Amino acid sequence: MSIVSSTGIGSGIDIGTLVTQLVTAEGQPALNAIQRQQDTTNTRLSGLGTLKSALSDFQAVVSKLKDANLFKTHKAASADESILKVVAGAGSVAGSYAVEVTQLAKAQKSISGEFANSAATIGTGSLTIATTAGASFNVTVASGNNTLLGIRDAINNASGNTSVTASIVNVDNSTGTGTISKLVLTAKNSGLANAFTVTGSDDDGNNADTSGLSQIFSSNLSAQTAATDAIIKVDGQTATRSTNSITDVIQGLTLDLKSAQVGTKVNVDVSLDNEAVNKTLTSFVTAYNKLHTTSKDLGKYGGGTGGSSSGNGALIGDATLRYVTSQVRQDSANPVSSATGSYNSLAMIGIKIDKDGVMSLDSTQLNTALSASLQSVSDVFSSADGVATRLYSKLDNVLQSGGPLDSQQTSLKKQLSALDSRKADVQVRLDNLQKTLQKQFTAMDVNVGKFKSTGSFLSNWISKL
Repeated sequence: MSIVSSTGIGSGIDIGTLVTQLVTAEGQPALNAIQRQQDTTNTRLSGLGTLKSALSDFQAVVSKLKDANLFKTHKAASADESILKVVAGAGSVAGSYAVEVTQLAKAQKSISGEFANSAATIGTGSLTIATTAGASFNVTVASGNNTLLGIRDAINNASGNTSVTASIVNVDNSTGTGTISKLVLTAKNSGLANAFTVTGSDDDGNNADTSGLSQIFSSNLSAQTAATDAIIKVDGQTATRSTNSITDVIQGLTLDLKSAQVGTKVNVDVSLDNEAVNKTLTSFVTAYNKLHTTSKDLGKYGGGTGGSSSGNGALIGDATLRYVTSQVRQDSANPVSSATGSYNSLAMIGIKIDKDGVMSLDSTQLNTALSASLQSVSDVFSSADGVATRLYSKLDNVLQSGGPLDSQQTSLKKQLSALDSRKADVQVRLDNLQKTLQKQFTAMDVNVGKFKSTGSFLSNWISKL
């Protein structure tokens, strides 16, 4: 509310200040009460947001442990990476292999004869480029694209071309006295199946000469690189593939061939990646403890009598907070009924929760369990009743749209909207009160002014008698 302070002409009273003080005294208790409710509601709303964020972060870590493939993660090592590099992926199993690389896969590259430059006219007709595997496409060469440059672009842009890339090189001529241009055709993929031939029809009527479009036919191209397959031996067994990145010879392994060394055997060792499992479980422990600390802070009692200054947690006494905290701890600590083998709880594999609710990981005990029964450890987390499986399900129910947290947040937002409306109603009432008081005091001031004027007149008249 805004009141222009003015001193009453008749009474000498500061009417504006007086009206402000009276209106404030009337409305402040109601406004203060509403503000306290808004502060409390906003604090709880913020607390729910903090809890929701912490639960989402924890669920993200839990989801990784819910995937049984985590416990099938292996690492692979090559004894000589200058010959062979190796990466372990899904489906890999522990083992050792002797790999010999006898030949690398190469892509065919063919080059034309000499032309004056890239704008040189070649001839017209049609080209057919076909691979050993049977893929083929056609290129029409007419008067509008019968230059070296035009043929290059026509090949590269041809419909159905999945096999060859055309380019132009500008190099010294055969005598070393000038610069000429050549067309280079390169297979897009390596291996014998991707080797290609160029045939066609030359409009000059002769498909076998060295003039016209037939200059681009295979019979007139020089082989710069011949197509070859990759050949390796795994424990003495030969495998032939069209690429140097081989994924289907040793299950779950990608073999990246770097050089051929006939007679040299490279040892490839595949073992369980305990480090990766330990890293993920350490993240789980860290996320659990972060959630525990957040929940504890949100629900703590600070010894005050209410309000944010009392030191109480934003969600003190909240039933959802108590439920979530209890369920997370129980689901983490309880035995796993669906586990097989020797282990059926986190505590048995080295993950324990102390009396204060803090989780810790004993890496030595975990590695012992992984070595003794990998499947059993996997079941503790990812089986039907596994810790990660049931935790994820509980968290999903709490975090989903329309769930306990979402419902509370919606309810609190409605309360804030209602409080804003109440505050606006109070303000309207105070604005009306201000106008009424201003009008009354102004009328009083006018009357006092009249009385004072009459009094002064009578005093002057009597003094003259």
